[in-house]
Amino acid sequence: MQSAAGTVGISGQDAVGERNWRIAAIAMLPVRVIQGFIYWGGGSRRFIYAPEKLDPHAPTWMANKLQSAMPGALLGTDHVIAFLLHHFALLYAAIILFSAAELVVGAALMAGLLTRLAAAASMGFSIVLMLTFGWQGATCIDEWTMAACNLVMGATLLLAGSGAYSLDNLWLRRAPQLARRHWFRWCAGSLPLPVSDSGFRRGALLLLAAVVGFDVGTYSYYRGSVLTAFHSGPISPTRHHFALRDAVLLPDDSVRFHVCLDAGTPEAPAHVMRADLLGKDGAVLASWDTAALAALPADAIRNKFAYNRFKVGPYGLAAGMGAAAVITLPPAVSPSRSLAGTAGEVLRLTDIENRRFTAAVVAGREREP
Repeated sequence: MQSAAGTVGISGQDAVGERNWRIAAIAMLPVRVIQGFIYWGGGSRRFIYAPEKLDPHAPTWMANKLQSAMPGALLGTDHVIAFLLHHFALLYAAIILFSAAELVVGAALMAGLLTRLAAAASMGFSIVLMLTFGWQGATCIDEWTMAACNLVMGATLLLAGSGAYSLDNLWLRRAPQLARRHWFRWCAGSLPLPVSDSGFRRGALLLLAAVVGFDVGTYSYYRGSVLTAFHSGPISPTRHHFALRDAVLLPDDSVRFHVCLDAGTPEAPAHVMRADLLGKDGAVLASWDTAALAALPADAIRNKFAYNRFKVGPYGLAAGMGAAAVITLPPAVSPSRSLAGTAGEVLRLTDIENRRFTAAVVAGREREP
């Protein structure tokens, strides 16, 4: 960017304006470089430093992280994730394309190349990441904080551009006629946006309102503390929760049910240590203890997804965050009495922390759902 002192015939007001523009451009450098590095880091980890994240056979495969976020994802993104998890080719393509886009956008921001276009793309990433992962965080809403800050940084760069020390400036110096191209002014960042001062102010205030509304609104939804008291969120990121439905007592006294781990931290699996069939009076009609659950055959557990799954373990049943399955418990070895005709009773699961999760049981006629 040319110095005002070196410009012949420039007015005093224009000189002050250019000086202020240069100061703002240099002041924005830390924001631009670190915003770029954040997204470069996300892409480079997967392609360069930790490629097992893109390996479907590795435990760190990105699909596991997506599935762990699915229970709390907002605005239909949970359905998008579920669809992708059931279509491997689309899933793999989406992960590769998103990672590559992060890599390219991060590099463009650090270099200051088509800065406003890259900043707009980073805002889109932030919104998607907020809706998908924003609810997670063991000690605070870590994912929300990252996405909220990145959204604001992207909005600031969209308005301010790259200014000093950027490839956009070098490009403009070599091709000065680009200064008259609207597409260059809107996509690059070496010059102010081609709008009037009042138009810029209105646009900036509208962008401010949108960013504040999105960030504060999601924060209020996830944790309150804006207009309501603090709460742990509609989906707890720390306490595991099992959702049970479609529990059926089959003619051979086996029990089939659908179960999903729909809350909690993905950092550790959840464990079901006991299952009980209860009568209407609360009496235990049949039980499956830790040893019985740990001995379930493979065909007794039909997982809905191929990644985070329900499986047997030393503490009964273990499940990764977002896992969903149809499980069939075999007839209890020594039920207290015949289970025939006990439809309408309750299935109760007990986890490793002695928390209990229940579902009403109905009578079923078929072995398979």
